[in-house]
Amino acid sequence: MNGTLRNDSRGDKVFSLVNGAIVTLFFISVLYPIVYIVSASFSDSNAVVSGKVWLWPVRPTLEGYAAVFDYKMVWTGFKNSVVYTVTGTALNVFLTVLAAYPMSRKDLYGKNVFMILFMFTTMFTGGLIPSYLLVRELGMLDTIWSMIIPGALTVWNVIIARTYFQMSIPDELLEAARLDGCNDFQFLWKVVIRLSGPILAVITLYYASANWNQYFNAMIYLKSQDHYPLQLVLRDILIQNDVDTAMLAADPQDAARREALKILLKYALIVISIFPLLVVYPFVQKFLVKGVMIGSLKG
Repeated sequence: MNGTLRNDSRGDKVFSLVNGAIVTLFFISVLYPIVYIVSASFSDSNAVVSGKVWLWPVRPTLEGYAAVFDYKMVWTGFKNSVVYTVTGTALNVFLTVLAAYPMSRKDLYGKNVFMILFMFTTMFTGGLIPSYLLVRELGMLDTIWSMIIPGALTVWNVIIARTYFQMSIPDELLEAARLDGCNDFQFLWKVVIRLSGPILAVITLYYASANWNQYFNAMIYLKSQDHYPLQLVLRDILIQNDVDTAMLAADPQDAARREALKILLKYALIVISIFPLLVVYPFVQKFLVKGVMIGSLKG
């Protein structure tokens, strides 16, 4: 028996070591590209072009970020992304709560039918062309609403929020609130919302991340560059190499220098585009873990 326990313990140790090694390798494979991009954005442009940057910045400089600040479209895209993210996320969370809470109630008549209709939209869609025609007929082309309305509600987030409400808001609490004179809207605002911090943080982070990173709708629905989000500006620079080099902080006569600076600008833009989410995530991490665990347990 003791021998069996020792064998099991040895097997557990081997499993832990192998598992730890695999997780460590996976972590490094994910972390290294981010470290490289950050290091390249702070390195000398010639060092980046010549491949001298591996891990740490080479001849550190802020030249790339200075070029970013001199590039007008970056400021315009950043402002638009902030507007789309803040406005869109507020509407997303509002609609998600309004859809999820009623379907968490046992006394909602026909809630299974509503749930089937919600799920139907995840399996079938009209496609890109009907969506474009709909947005056009609604007069939302080349407006802020074309970036917000088409993705205003995500069914998966509704399911997570509904499950959280079902498991975390007891029926007895609703009955007690009714005895105190609360109607459904007062109960939702004064009780449900205040007890649902974790799930609200989760869906807010999900929606904010999606709104901040979206560029496909902008490609389809936006025509004016003045309405482009930061991600579309970044796409044009990274994929199409669309940079007005005359606006960069470099000698117009030095073509090689300008080309090297364009590469440095790309890395600096990537860092700037991911920086807001990296700043926000630590503040909602504890709510994220709790909300996902509870919201997904039954869903």
